[in-house]
Amino acid sequence: MLRLAIDGTDPETIREIADIEINYITERHMANATVFQKMGGYAPTMGIIGTVMGLISTLANAGGDPNELIHHIASAFIATLWGVFSANIIWLPIADRLKAIHAEEKVLLEIIVEGVLAIQAGEVPTIIKTKLYSMFPISEQAIEI
Repeated sequence: MLRLAIDGTDPETIREIADIEINYITERHMANATVFQKMGGYAPTMGIIGTVMGLISTLANAGGDPNELIHHIASAFIATLWGVFSANIIWLPIADRLKAIHAEEKVLLEIIVEGVLAIQAGEVPTIIKTKLYSMFPISEQAIEI
């Protein structure tokens, strides 16, 4: 972006190029996050399928040893547990983390664009610094003494 500004590219074109880049980054990041989001949606279903299969096995052995039936029932419900566990402890948190990382990266790209455009416009460095700091969350803004 800075090279474009140095080369004399007009601000509208720089912003347009930045928007295109941000849109493609968003598309790419969301495609990756969606994979984990879908895995989180499918995992409980797979757990239920495992439970149904375990219960079918249990019913197939009905009339047999009660201790063996209890083990089959326990195994059946463990499948549901694993499905729900993997969705809520593994897949969905990964998807959420990827989305959070994307949001942070998007903000940084927007800060870069604003900084380059401010430099190109010839704004005073102190004003540029203040403007860019204001785009960060308060907890991340530098404290100067």
